[in-house]
Amino acid sequence: MSPLAFFFLFLINSSLAANTNIYNVQNYGAKPDGKTDSSKAFLNAWAAACASTSPATINVPSGKYLIHNAYFNGQTCKSKGVTIHIDGTLLAPSDYNVIGNDENWIKFEKVNGISIYGGTFDGQGAALWACKKSNNKKCPDGTTALTFYNSNNIIMSGVTVQNSQKFQILVDGCHNVKIQGMKVLAQGNSKNTDGIHVKLSSGVSIVNSQIGTGDDCVSIGPGTSNLWIEGIACGPGHGISIGSLGRKEQELGVQNVTIKTVTFTGTTNGVRVKTWARPSNGFVRNILFQHIVMVNVQNPIIIDQNYCPNHDESCPQQSSGIKISDVTYQDIHGTSATKVAVKLDCSTTNPCSGIVLEDLNLSYQNQQTEASCVNARGRVSGLQKPTNCLLKN
Repeated sequence: MSPLAFFFLFLINSSLAANTNIYNVQNYGAKPDGKTDSSKAFLNAWAAACASTSPATINVPSGKYLIHNAYFNGQTCKSKGVTIHIDGTLLAPSDYNVIGNDENWIKFEKVNGISIYGGTFDGQGAALWACKKSNNKKCPDGTTALTFYNSNNIIMSGVTVQNSQKFQILVDGCHNVKIQGMKVLAQGNSKNTDGIHVKLSSGVSIVNSQIGTGDDCVSIGPGTSNLWIEGIACGPGHGISIGSLGRKEQELGVQNVTIKTVTFTGTTNGVRVKTWARPSNGFVRNILFQHIVMVNVQNPIIIDQNYCPNHDESCPQQSSGIKISDVTYQDIHGTSATKVAVKLDCSTTNPCSGIVLEDLNLSYQNQQTEASCVNARGRVSGLQKPTNCLLKN
């Protein structure tokens, strides 16, 4: 390279650096020792980045950073976008009583344009899981590890979220969210540790990720629309669930959801829709489950409109008001851990309609599987293993 070319390259790089403000959390007092509470340092770095009028980057160097609680509010941010690069691990307190009664451990609220790359969020929830298993009534409910609330234009890439006391990731009231290349992990016997829960949100995509928890890999709550899930390895866990829905009489519906190219391994369910048997004005419509592989899954395809999670809970003996329509199951194959591989248990007052079963090939111990349909109408095409049980529309 000539001296002149080098000089111009230097000027370009200097200009780029000048237009991007970089904030290292260690410069604000964060200690990578896993013992010192660095919550304030992270919040101060966030405040500085938000105050920037040019693009801002927060750097988290390698090491372990203890965070008691962190609430990142973007309402007053001047920066049009904050990027967080994480090389280290953020640790929740190992004593679950410190944050176990808080709703969130780390929360982003009213942020417009946040990108998080790399790093690990470790909720250290094993002790609380053990407390709950012991039926100790003094156990706290637990906290969600990472929450995005009322925020827009979010990217998470290459991040690990693990061992949360409760839900791992919550997306609530958000728009235009891309979650990719993630690892979301908890023990298979941990309670209420949903991998990613989406509610009241639109334009969310979850792609190319590994999710294994003690509950749903992905759960989809009321008010979710235009959701895209693709390239997921799910297991252990309870599968991917729309619902539960219909616990409240006035409730927003779920629509325009695509779930494709997913492998379920050893999960309780595969693709599931679950609703309470209660009056409700909610709905589920325009859903596509496509190119799904089941590996020893107990309930590969299931609609349960008589959902009752605890036998000791007083579940009302009513009919579900949730209307389920236009749900397509296309190219679903593999192995079931039970004889009944397709179970469509729909509402007596609002039967499922527009169900499409296309090219199903599910076996049980090298035997023919069975299908069970109640109040389910639709059509079939292609291979049907198990044999179709739908009523015609």
